[in-house]
Amino acid sequence: MDTVYLDNAATTPLRREAEAAMRRYCSDVFGNADSRHAYGRAAAAALASARADIARCFGAAPEEIYFTSGGTESDNWALKGAALAHGRGRVVISAVEHPAVYESARQLERLGFGLTVLPVDGEGFVSADDLAAVMDGDVFLVSVMSANNETGSIQPVRELAEIAHGFGALFHTDAVQTAGALPVSVKEIGADMLSLSAHKFGGPKGFGALYVKNGVRLEPLHSGGEQERGRRGGTSDVAGAAGTAAALTAACAEMAAKSAEIRALKDGFAARVLEGIPGAGLHGTLDAARSLPGIVNFGFDGITGEELLFSLDLEGVCASNGSACSAGSSAPSRTLLAMGLTAAEARGAVRFSFGRTNTADDAAAAFAALERTVARLRSR
Repeated sequence: MDTVYLDNAATTPLRREAEAAMRRYCSDVFGNADSRHAYGRAAAAALASARADIARCFGAAPEEIYFTSGGTESDNWALKGAALAHGRGRVVISAVEHPAVYESARQLERLGFGLTVLPVDGEGFVSADDLAAVMDGDVFLVSVMSANNETGSIQPVRELAEIAHGFGALFHTDAVQTAGALPVSVKEIGADMLSLSAHKFGGPKGFGALYVKNGVRLEPLHSGGEQERGRRGGTSDVAGAAGTAAALTAACAEMAAKSAEIRALKDGFAARVLEGIPGAGLHGTLDAARSLPGIVNFGFDGITGEELLFSLDLEGVCASNGSACSAGSSAPSRTLLAMGLTAAEARGAVRFSFGRTNTADDAAAAFAALERTVARLRSR
């Protein structure tokens, strides 16, 4: 039985370009990038080249890119580093942020910082008016994700950044789901900080980056070394940087064509589900201007997400019920609850996320398996 992988929002297959780029720095060029001999200089040159390539994809300067272990660390560093640098004040986030942002903000609240959580509408969108209404001079940071990892809803981050800056606050966005999928320009967004994670666009797991605009004060979370211009201690992962740069460069080069292809697969699949399976409901929107190309989230009356996912897995279809970082939790999705779903409806949600390796045959096989599975579960 062939397996259909529709969980690309959780992770993507490693690109051949990334694997090839990494191989050299796992074997021949193995030096520490901070060593002053030939091997170290070769590693340092590779690190600088990767940093420049990544910066170019976002319209940033190379010195504004700081390497991390992934999106979770980047989000934690953005919020906590800014809070430590500022010393006091209030953070504003949305109710649908990734756990890395949401829990970081809650931790800051326990440490004495103020916290405001913005509501979202029924499709998961933050309102610029709602942000403007809670802003004052006490807010030092606004953090709203570029697009949601469960529903694919794209937030109006440029408008939100303008509001934040109007009150003298920094603006951070978690761009983990948009990087490599849609054009991302830090200047067009107006971001002061932006997080990304390599494995979402065909790079290696365990590697990411944080864009920090020149002049932004940010305290380090990793002490003990002068790596990353003294802001993040720890031996540099040269192979990870090379693989990430290669994957992102490839993703950006094919972005226009591949995103259109992925969106067509998702839209066709979604139409068949909504038309062909009774009691199927969409969580979010299919509006191309306001949703990611590959993510779609459904609920099916009378069926829990866990039983549906288990049954789909037996049918050879890999999907999920939300953030992989929340896997194993029995609690309903915080994102879907914030959108107005009941706990029972939120527990029934299933996310299908298409990626660059998926085909029309994958979409057809997934729909057939889903149709069979829903009918079987309802007939018990």
